[in-house]
Amino acid sequence: MTDKPTVALLGTGIMGAAMARNLLKAGHTVRAWNRTRAKADPLAADGAQVTDTPAEAVEGADVVLTMLYDGDTVLEVVREAAGALRPGAVWVQSTTAGLDQIPALAAFAREHGLVFYDAPVLGTRQPAEAGQLTVLAAGPEQGRETVAPVFDAVGARTLWTGDDGASAAATRLKLVANSWVLAATAATGEVLALAKGLGVDPHGFFDLIAGGPLDMGYLRAKAALILDGGLTPPSFAVDTAGKDARLIVAAGAGHGVRLDLAEAAAARFGRAAAQGHGDEDMVAAYFASFDGG
Repeated sequence: MTDKPTVALLGTGIMGAAMARNLLKAGHTVRAWNRTRAKADPLAADGAQVTDTPAEAVEGADVVLTMLYDGDTVLEVVREAAGALRPGAVWVQSTTAGLDQIPALAAFAREHGLVFYDAPVLGTRQPAEAGQLTVLAAGPEQGRETVAPVFDAVGARTLWTGDDGASAAATRLKLVANSWVLAATAATGEVLALAKGLGVDPHGFFDLIAGGPLDMGYLRAKAALILDGGLTPPSFAVDTAGKDARLIVAAGAGHGVRLDLAEAAAARFGRAAAQGHGDEDMVAAYFASFDGG
C-alpha cells in the first residue's frame, strides 16, 4: 500500500464534503457517496469519484470513512455496502454516535474483517474546510500507519484515547466536549434573547465583560451570527445539534448522571427546528426563546 490510501467517504454533508476536499488536496484517491447525490456531485470538480451506491464507493478501498447523521444511519449504510467491503480494510467511523451504538458498529466491523477506529472529530464547518479539525481516535496501534495520513489531511491534531475502538473511548470524550459546546451555544442565544426582552443593547453586555474571565471568542462569534444575520450556511446545524444533545443526555442517564443543561438545550434545539430553523446554524436556538420563533 502507498502512503496515500484510497478513501471511500460515505456522507458528504457539511463536514464530509470538507473532509473529502482536504483528502483530495493531500493526494488521496477519494470515492464519495451521499444518499442525496446532488450533495456529492460538486466534489467531482475537485477530483472525487462520485458513486451511486455505498458498495461502489467502498469496493477495493483501503479506508472507509463514515460521516453521517447518527449511528443508526451508519449501520444502515455499511450494511448496504457489506458485499463490497474488503477484509482488512480500515473503517474510520467519524459520525457522532451514541454510546449504545458503538458496540454494534464494532461488531459489524469484526464480522466483515474490518479494522475499526472510533474517530469522531471536534470542529465545525470552518475548521473542517481548513483541515483544522481535531480527530479523537481509538483503535489498534497496528493499522495506525494507514489512518495517519487520512487524519493528517482532515485535522490539525489527532488525540489518541485508546487502542480499542469498541470501547467508544473517543466517542465518550467527544460527547463530553460537545456538552460544553452546546451549553455555550444555548447560553449565547439566551443572553441575547434576554437582552432583547429587557431592552438592553447586547453590545453593552459585551463591553461589560470585555477582557475579563467571562469574555470568550466563541460567545462573540456565535452572537454575531444572530446580530448580523449570518445563520446560513450553518457551521453546525440546529437539527444536528439537537441530535447530539439527545445523545449526551442519554449517555449521562446511562451512567447515572443527570444533565439538566443538556436536556434543556435539546428542548431548545427541538423548538427552534419546529419553528423552521433546523437547517440554520445551531445558535438559531435563540429563536426558541420567543413564541412563534
